[in-house]
Amino acid sequence: METLNWSILGPAVFAGLLVLSTHVPLGQEVLKRGIIFIDLAIAQIAGLGVLTAGVFGWEDNMWAVQVSAVSAALLASVGLSWSEKRWPQSQEPLIGILFVLAATGSILLLAGNPHGAEHMKDLLVGQILWSTWQSLVHMTLLYVVLLTAWYKWHDRFGHKGFYVIFAFAVTASVQFVGVYLVFASLIIPALATRRLHGRRRLLTGYILGVAAYVAGIVLSALFDLPTGAVIVWTMAILAVAAGSWLGRNHVGS
Repeated sequence: METLNWSILGPAVFAGLLVLSTHVPLGQEVLKRGIIFIDLAIAQIAGLGVLTAGVFGWEDNMWAVQVSAVSAALLASVGLSWSEKRWPQSQEPLIGILFVLAATGSILLLAGNPHGAEHMKDLLVGQILWSTWQSLVHMTLLYVVLLTAWYKWHDRFGHKGFYVIFAFAVTASVQFVGVYLVFASLIIPALATRRLHGRRRLLTGYILGVAAYVAGIVLSALFDLPTGAVIVWTMAILAVAAGSWLGRNHVGS
């Protein structure tokens, strides 16, 4: 039980709650729009922005890193918003190509870095256990703004509004939880609750996500396993159970 140290696990759990606060509703919108892999692409591009800052020696300058990451994500988001209007039927393949370019670009940037493999692992599976209360202050403020904008005006958002909010949310989260967990947090709760509607769907998605993060963080601490990977698997297992239960009971139909 000594491994269950709240001073370490507490910030990690709170980071997970912050990620879910935006990713559950955004994930439902992604599923509705049929652009499933946009989160992977934008997260990978934001990560590419972080790595680019490191190449220029800015890794110790928090603001420079954030500007680099957000700029890359926003540029990609604006481009995808434009392509969705111009070539809507080709949007998913374009997102896939963008993801591959960002992923291979990251590999090229890290090719000469002796710690490249470690940096790539951090980008993919995250470092949620390294979260501190202090490091989460800026993320909390950003997510309050994003959630206020989303719940107050999302019905008025066009393509560009959605992509801008999405870019900021994913850029912040990928630096804490990594690309894989960003994708899981967006898509798995949304897919598991697809039989529900409205607030009931949103609440169920939040409950599923919170249970997965808490259980995954505790399990990873107990068994000394990579936290991000454990949370992804925990979320998938809980989603299968929830989806099966909802299917048997025809909830929301």
